[in-house]
Amino acid sequence: MWGIIATWRMAFDGVSAASQLLKEGVAVGDAIESAVRLVEDNPLYKSVGYGGLPNIQGTVQLDAAYMDGDTYQIGGVAGMSDVKNPISVAKQLSKERFNSFLVGDGAREYAILHGFDVQNMLTDRAKDEWERRLAEVQKNQLNPYDGHDTVSMVGLDVSGSMATGTSSSGLFMKQPGRVGDSPLSGSGFYVDSEIGGAAATGLGEDLMKGCLSYEIVRLMKEGRTPQEACNQAVYDFDSRLTKRNKKAGAFSLIAMDCQGAWGVATNVEFTFVVATQQQKPTMYVATPAQNQQTTIEKITEEWLEQQRKNPTVD
Repeated sequence: MWGIIATWRMAFDGVSAASQLLKEGVAVGDAIESAVRLVEDNPLYKSVGYGGLPNIQGTVQLDAAYMDGDTYQIGGVAGMSDVKNPISVAKQLSKERFNSFLVGDGAREYAILHGFDVQNMLTDRAKDEWERRLAEVQKNQLNPYDGHDTVSMVGLDVSGSMATGTSSSGLFMKQPGRVGDSPLSGSGFYVDSEIGGAAATGLGEDLMKGCLSYEIVRLMKEGRTPQEACNQAVYDFDSRLTKRNKKAGAFSLIAMDCQGAWGVATNVEFTFVVATQQQKPTMYVATPAQNQQTTIEKITEEWLEQQRKNPTVD
C-alpha cells in the first residue's frame, strides 16, 4: 500500500508526480520532497516558495520542515531568505544529529555551504501584489494578515515507511523573523510510521497553541481512524479556543495512517489532494459541519470555474 495527502489544490501536480514515484517504489521521503518542490517552484502560488508574498519589509522569508516517520528525525528552517527549495534544506537537516533546526542567516548559510540553489525569491508579481496590498491596508485600515496557505504533505510508501513535509512563506506582511506552526514539530506536522501522520495549514499563531498534528497522531494510536482523529482534535480545540478567546483563526488538518486511510478536518472551506494505490490523484473540498464532523466532496469543474471567477491564494 502507498498513499499521499496534501493541503490545497495547488498541490495537485506535486501529488500526481509523487504518486507515480510511490507506485514505482521510490522512498516516501524522496517523493514528498519532489512533490513539495514542485509547489515551491511555481511562482503562481503566493504562499509558498518562489513567488511567495513577502513580510512587512518586502522580504520573502521561508519556513519548512521534514520528518522521517521511521526514525523521528526532523529537520527545519525558519525565516530563511534567498534559498530556492527550503523543503530540501529541511530534509538535509533531518540527517544532522545536532543543529537540525536553523533560522534566518544561519539557515541560509547552511544552505549555501551544502550547495543548495540561491536566488531572489521575490517575483515581480509578488512585489506588485505586496505594494498594492500595503497601500490598501494603509488607506483603509485593513487587517494585513492574509495569504498563509502552507503546503503540507503526509505520505506512505510500499515498504511501510512514512514521512511528512511542510513549506510556507508564512503570514503575508508578517513582522521580520515571525515564525508560524509550519516548521514546529507537533504543531505543523508529526509522523510515526507505526501509526500515521498529520500536518496542518492555517493561522500558525493559533495552530501552535493546540499541537494538533501530534494530537491527531496520538488519537490514531488510541484506535481512532484518521477521520475520527481529525474531527475530534480540530473541533474540540476550535471550541476551546473560541470559548477562551472569543475567536479562532482558520486552520485545517490532514492525516493518513500506516494503512493508507486518510482524514481531514477544518474550521473553514479548505481544498486538499489525495492519491493512493486504489485512488488516482483527486482534489476535494472540505467544510465544517454543525455536528463536529467534516463534509468532504470531490471538486467539480463547476466548482473550479466558480473559483476562477473569485481566485484565492491557492
